[in-house]
Amino acid sequence: MAKSSIVSRYLISPVLEFIRDSRAVGIVLICCTILSLIISNSGAAEGYLAFWNLELPLSGGGLHLPHTVLHLVNDGLMAVFFLMVGMEIKRELMTGELNTLRKAMLPVVAAIGGMVVPALMYAIWCGGTPYSNGWGIPMATDIAFSLGILSLLGKKAPLSLRIFLTALAIIDDLGGILAIAIFYAGELNWLYLGLGLLMFGVLVTLNLLKVRYYVVFWLLGLLMWYFIFNSGVHATIAGVLLAFTIPLRKINQLIHNLHDPVNFIILPIFALANTAIPLPADIAAVFTTDLHHGIFMGLVVGKPLGIFLLTFLAVKLRIGSLPQGLVWRHILGMGMIAGIGFTISIFMATLALTDAGAQTIAKVAIIAASLLSGLIGFLYLKLVNKKAVRATLKLKPTK
Repeated sequence: MAKSSIVSRYLISPVLEFIRDSRAVGIVLICCTILSLIISNSGAAEGYLAFWNLELPLSGGGLHLPHTVLHLVNDGLMAVFFLMVGMEIKRELMTGELNTLRKAMLPVVAAIGGMVVPALMYAIWCGGTPYSNGWGIPMATDIAFSLGILSLLGKKAPLSLRIFLTALAIIDDLGGILAIAIFYAGELNWLYLGLGLLMFGVLVTLNLLKVRYYVVFWLLGLLMWYFIFNSGVHATIAGVLLAFTIPLRKINQLIHNLHDPVNFIILPIFALANTAIPLPADIAAVFTTDLHHGIFMGLVVGKPLGIFLLTFLAVKLRIGSLPQGLVWRHILGMGMIAGIGFTISIFMATLALTDAGAQTIAKVAIIAASLLSGLIGFLYLKLVNKKAVRATLKLKPTK
């Protein structure tokens, strides 16, 4: 057998087969998270943490770009991820599961419930304490990790559930970004923000004029990203804005082209970078603090409760309707998975809490709550699916 055919059969083919498996993204993200936490708390921690905080010589000559490897990942690479999911949302809004006002309203209402109720839960535990400013921490849903966990269910999770969770998580993240901009960020640079919105307006106009020179979209999109990055608003919102200006006829091809690089390069790097967290020596003490309780209850209880209640009310009041193929058990399970706050929650914690000790407590609480939310959501949806299959088999007539 030729050497090239041996390599193809025993190395390339298994890798390609794994990538095509719908559960691969979740598996890769979980492995990267575990690996990063292990390294961050080993003898190699100093060098590993130093790498992610390495200063990059990107700024200069009047330019202001991400100054560390971590910032480049979170502000640059993740904008590409948000571009892809933004295009998926646009496709569903135009031609898919969210193509009516009632269907499109539902993830908006669900996201509001998933932000307000966790914030109230947090306030119950931490209101009137030195941690009261951290109400925004449990509001977030980490879209990358939540979709990664959902992908572990493979074909057992309806496509409409993934679309619903994607839409909810994007709206949730946009709400988190607004909270950061309004309550946690420093002064906004209105000039850069205005220039970013101007670029968005130009891109919308190009779409309406049916311009086919797509390189213009990428160049103006890059410029929009730069302006938004320097405005004080989180730069990843530029990816979503650009996605909504891409002509619909190009979206399927672009999503196909971006799928593997995003899921198997960008997201694993993102996971490694954002879970580089040294755990405290006295970790047990973390779980007895009000700060831990507020974050934990907000993510594990507040998220599914808020999402389910407001979704239920919206449907009953005819504000929205459930996407085809979804039942209430799916919504509850999705709400559990949405309790994976992770990186956006950690980012908010660093902004809301100035004390280093409080930040460490918050990070541990976020990791614990996110792990539990992902686990119970996955197990619940898997159990729901098994029960649905059994019920279907019982209803089939015997021959």
